[in-house]
Amino acid sequence: MKKIGIVIPAFNEDKNIINLIKQIKKRINCPILIVDDSTNQNTKKLLNKNKFKNVKYYHRGKKLGRGSAVIFGFRKLLKIKKDVNCLIEMDADMSHSPRELKRNIFYFYKNSFGLLIGSRYLPKSKIINWPLSRRILSKLSNKLAKFLLEAPVNDYTNGYRFYSKEAARTIIKKCKNTGGGFIVLSEIILILWKNGFKIGEIRSIFKNRIRGESSVNFKLVIESFLGLIKLYIIRKSF
Repeated sequence: MKKIGIVIPAFNEDKNIINLIKQIKKRINCPILIVDDSTNQNTKKLLNKNKFKNVKYYHRGKKLGRGSAVIFGFRKLLKIKKDVNCLIEMDADMSHSPRELKRNIFYFYKNSFGLLIGSRYLPKSKIINWPLSRRILSKLSNKLAKFLLEAPVNDYTNGYRFYSKEAARTIIKKCKNTGGGFIVLSEIILILWKNGFKIGEIRSIFKNRIRGESSVNFKLVIESFLGLIKLYIIRKSF
């Protein structure tokens, strides 16, 4: 039986979060966990005002990193919904379309994946409204990650993902080598691949945010590059 839960890491996403929850709820009925690293209370106030059913909110109060937020959310989800067997992560900025949820969930269960990635780099995938600089940076980052880490994956850095319970438990236990930022996305792939989990990809349409500001900056890019080099050095230990 399908038992699904969604974890959404958020940082200053009060302009997007309500619309995203509404769009998800139109398509599936499942627990949604918001892990908010904003220093303000804007998202909390909006959620209190809307009073969604089956939505849990966790305010960590400082920026601890997207990867850290997802792992935190998975840990909480596995505690409150012990029979969950598909844990989903997706961005809060509407870049990952809720319209793909049902199709992706069906594909995930049909193929018994440990991890299914909504990939921006498959035939028929699309990236909409990204500036050329972001396209180049993302493409080069993924090429470098695939070259260094060698896992047979095209998109190491997209956070639209579907995990089995066993895969989620594995990353909670073992994912602690690169800090809490975006590089955790690549670390997760390496850990699950090295531990024999079945990893798949499915085409996805990635749409650049319309509201709010991206948290990606030069410091984060450098941290991710250094984290990737560290993963390359220690990859055999997984």
